[in-house]
Amino acid sequence: MTDRRDIVILGSTGSIGTQAIDLVRANPDRFRVVGLTAGGSNPDLFEQQVSELRPAYAGLGEDASVEAASMDADVVLNGITGAVGLRPTLAALDAGTTLALANKESLVMGGPLVLERARPGQIVPVDSEHSAVAQCLRGGAASEVRRLVLTASGGPFRGRTRAELAEVTPEQAMAHPTWDMGPVITINSATLVNKGLEVIEAHLLFGIPYDRIEVVVHPTSVVHSMVEFVDGSTLVQASPPTMMIPIALGLAWPDRVPGAAAPVDWSKPETWEFHPLDDEAFPAVALARAAGEQGATAPAVYNAANEVCVDAFRRGALRFVDIVPTVQAVLSEHDVPSTEHLSVDDVLAADAWARSRAEALLEP
Repeated sequence: MTDRRDIVILGSTGSIGTQAIDLVRANPDRFRVVGLTAGGSNPDLFEQQVSELRPAYAGLGEDASVEAASMDADVVLNGITGAVGLRPTLAALDAGTTLALANKESLVMGGPLVLERARPGQIVPVDSEHSAVAQCLRGGAASEVRRLVLTASGGPFRGRTRAELAEVTPEQAMAHPTWDMGPVITINSATLVNKGLEVIEAHLLFGIPYDRIEVVVHPTSVVHSMVEFVDGSTLVQASPPTMMIPIALGLAWPDRVPGAAAPVDWSKPETWEFHPLDDEAFPAVALARAAGEQGATAPAVYNAANEVCVDAFRRGALRFVDIVPTVQAVLSEHDVPSTEHLSVDDVLAADAWARSRAEALLEP
């Protein structure tokens, strides 16, 4: 029997955090929660979690997450949404703890800064797509990989033209067809900004050049991603759309947790459809790829400007179709530093500038 692991959960009241706690409840012999933090938007739920799990440390806010990430633990699960996840990510890496990373923004923002601090194998991806790639990569050597293929559901507006997206509402953007996620990630999935962030993340996690990372639309979200090898073989990771498998792998890596989720029922007819991405209607992935190829602070600017735009869209202050063009406008004005050796201050300064510039562009 595997020894029980001490777990720190950052963002415990969000979608990833609550599912991780469900996993811990179901496997008390494998996991023990020693640290809990949340942003503070749901204090009643956080209080219930603390009362039930009785962690050694609990707190609300970014500083609390940094402190918790620095604890003596086996795994830190960073389930925070947004740029505020960067400092806790760095704290966990500096502490030498295995980082189960669901906060893609911190890797996208930090880029080389994060990778410099991580020892080999210290970051275990919790995004379903990157968890799928990590599992498929067990089937071959790095030198045998031809390309990575990330799948996208296409969100609630799959198949619509750009003109048909002009008047969509936040409520419509929140109606994701296959995944139950928080509001920011759900809207990012509707614009495909989320997939753009995942392309950058895949490049950083696996060291695959951008021109060998493809995105295809797969509406049912059963195939979570694929790895194509040089001999023409492709390995896929398939399961019903649930985050429980990647969360369980993040906490137990490299081991699997029996019964983490129900498998595909292969006794029933199952059709897998794959479609090319419509870059004209959904330009976010191409823009992310360009930002990733620029490197340095460009991905941080992409992420920060998008967060401002998503907030404006949710308030009714920005049209859906204007989110990505506004991000592109901010990126076009950004002076990308020539050095790859970024400091935390460099990244946070770029983040702050992008937010300020996006807000200025949105003023009537």
